[in-house]
Amino acid sequence: MPVAHDREAWRELIDLDALARWMNARSLGEHAAIDDAETLGGGTQNILLRFTRAGRSYVLRRPPRRPRPESDEVMRREMKVLAALAGSNVPHPGFIAGEGDPAVLGTAFYLMEPVDGFNATVGLPDLHASDPAMRRAMGEALVDGAVALSRVDPHEAGLDDLGKLDGWLERQVRRWRAQLDGYAKFEGWTGYAALPQVDAICAWLEANRPATMQPGLIHGDYHLANVMFRHDTPALAAIVDWELASRGDPLLDLGWLTATWRDPDEGEQRLSVTPWEGFPTLGEMVDRYLAATGRSAADARWYSVLAPFKLGAILEGSHARACAGLTPKPIGDQLHAHTISLFDRALRRIEKPLL
Repeated sequence: MPVAHDREAWRELIDLDALARWMNARSLGEHAAIDDAETLGGGTQNILLRFTRAGRSYVLRRPPRRPRPESDEVMRREMKVLAALAGSNVPHPGFIAGEGDPAVLGTAFYLMEPVDGFNATVGLPDLHASDPAMRRAMGEALVDGAVALSRVDPHEAGLDDLGKLDGWLERQVRRWRAQLDGYAKFEGWTGYAALPQVDAICAWLEANRPATMQPGLIHGDYHLANVMFRHDTPALAAIVDWELASRGDPLLDLGWLTATWRDPDEGEQRLSVTPWEGFPTLGEMVDRYLAATGRSAADARWYSVLAPFKLGAILEGSHARACAGLTPKPIGDQLHAHTISLFDRALRRIEKPLL
């Protein structure tokens, strides 16, 4: 869910003098002032601070005001992935330097190159808004970004320690069913009675699980709001928000894309762009990915069921916490409704494959 930035939080959380000393030690604009600091918006709670030093622009990324226990490790993983992607065909923010030791600024952080682009879910420039053909090419570029990422060999990129591959396929359904089971600890949670067809979805996934997987690098949250497009063309400027990156089957990124892409069979469209006319259909997106990668439609179908089930299992946690009075009830109710729509989407993929 997009969360508004605390735009002034950086003033309390980022010591510019300490940052300058750290940059001096790495010959990054040595002894120059840090100027023009401003928070960048986006769909993340992580703090993004853009600034200039000695004529060069930087973006600092660090965890939010209230970091999670794993936030520093997430930052370290992100910087490792971005560094590994240097020179690849995957559009990504250029990694400059990072610090895994929280002693410097209170948390791990890293510096990256600013991205000259726009988020389509925030708004389209006139060039893109005025031409359906441009929007179709944007959708195709989004697929091509996932294809490029699927071709990264984690071993060659030095990412052998990124996630566990042993039993990866077998863990998927058990992992996310257990996530749902765990919400029973929240008093007042409405439970499975309010989540129909969970058993049917899990049974189908277990019965139709692919026999093997082709391991690769996955983004983990690949959708329209986590990319930026170029201002002058329909091409991707960068794939952003790498906090869930890991090793696994890259088809999960395609599944995630189909779980979040506009579905004409649904009334409410949560993640969309105005105007939408011209963007490829779900089937066209999948067909383009499979044609480029040679992956099977049967495997893609399995991931098109797994991804909405996984996303729904994650979102239902906010509803469970809201039932226990730990988070705002309206938000919890909204996410619960979205979970139900995602499980319905998974059922439709079972009954009617995209291809």
